[in-house]
Amino acid sequence: MSEDLLSLRNQIDAVDDQVLHLLNERARLAQTIGHLKNGIVYKPEREAQVVRRMQADNPGPLPAESISVLYKEIMSACRALEQPLNIAFLGPQGTFSEAAAIKHFGHATQGLACASIDEVFRAVERGEAHYGVAPVENSTEGAVNRTLDRLLSSSLKICGEVMLRVRQHLMRKGEGLAGIEVIYSHDQSLGQCHEWLSQHLPTVRTIRATSNGEAARLASENPDAAAIAGELAAERYGLNLVARDVEDDANNTTRFLVLSREETAPSGRDKTSLVLSVHNRPGALLDLLSPLARHQIGLTRLESRPARNGAWEYVFYIDLDGHHADANIQAALQEVEAHCSFLKILGAYPVAV
Repeated sequence: MSEDLLSLRNQIDAVDDQVLHLLNERARLAQTIGHLKNGIVYKPEREAQVVRRMQADNPGPLPAESISVLYKEIMSACRALEQPLNIAFLGPQGTFSEAAAIKHFGHATQGLACASIDEVFRAVERGEAHYGVAPVENSTEGAVNRTLDRLLSSSLKICGEVMLRVRQHLMRKGEGLAGIEVIYSHDQSLGQCHEWLSQHLPTVRTIRATSNGEAARLASENPDAAAIAGELAAERYGLNLVARDVEDDANNTTRFLVLSREETAPSGRDKTSLVLSVHNRPGALLDLLSPLARHQIGLTRLESRPARNGAWEYVFYIDLDGHHADANIQAALQEVEAHCSFLKILGAYPVAV
């Protein structure tokens, strides 16, 4: 070994010693806060502020995304010294929902795999999980309607969001594409991979599964079957990736919401989500949007869903830039409410980091 290489490794060892000492010092401080708070300390706004500050102060060469991952894992490990958070997600293990939960909360948590989006909501509502993670929209396939419907009826609040780059892979117990007779996957994933399947496996039968994790589980039990799912599912069920990145859109992204029984304080860079309905008359939607423009509030999402009253009326899901505690949003919503037959704030939360 050259003297230069040995010197560099010694320097890395010295830095590692400092990092270890500082990590444990941070953990002790977090423990002290936990004792003062008498329990688990998870503040979405505070953790978002920490990650943003570290990204802003980062001199490199580590990219901002790596800083986010590192600090979320540090905070996850510190929280777990008191008690690991229990996170409900759409199961079984290996789903993109589980991957989103890990991305947001880190690995030092306990996962609660749920059979449906409804069960994710119920687990948090009943106190069986501290928080829940549910998909709400995909850049290719659009809204996840069941999540929207449950937000309308649930008492839970949105306390965070996760943007997950969705990489779809074809996986099976065997090797290669030959001999595949059936492909399992979630309906949205099949839609996201339609062109690839048409080109490479046009005659193979596809079967819709309740989740990508369930698709991988089914494929693990049948040597003639394959699944389309994420890499985490392949790891969970011992499957080989026989074709990588089979999604039609290279920028395919799913947005997940983090669900809580409590509201979230402002972090400095937030979104507010709400659902409302307007009276069925000409110009009603314009009357709804005009106050937002007057108060200079950015509208990042507008989604309509049929109301459940059977009268061909609609509810609108809207995401706004800012926290509903902000003075301009409060003023705008007072004006908006005058034009609504119904308005519900679903939550205000930090923009994904």
